[in-house]
Amino acid sequence: MSLDRLQSIFRDVFRDDTLVIHRDLTAKDVKGWDSFNHINLIVAIEDAYGVTFRTDEMAGAAAVGNLVDVLRSKGIAIAID
Repeated sequence: MSLDRLQSIFRDVFRDDTLVIHRDLTAKDVKGWDSFNHINLIVAIEDAYGVTFRTDEMAGAAAVGNLVDVLRSKGIAIAID
């Protein structure tokens, strides 16, 4: 599965059509990635991919690479460099 779907979610949640995600992108790198929008991001990802994040997975997913790893652990194949 391509990274485009996940990138689209990020762009929607953070209202930034120029946002380009990569494995090392963290909450500190994205304007507006605060605790409120983190929850919005997680909910949007859960809805898009039909998965549910555990509390510990949500807390540890403050970087794109971590989010991709959690999605992979749930059987979602996403290629990211």
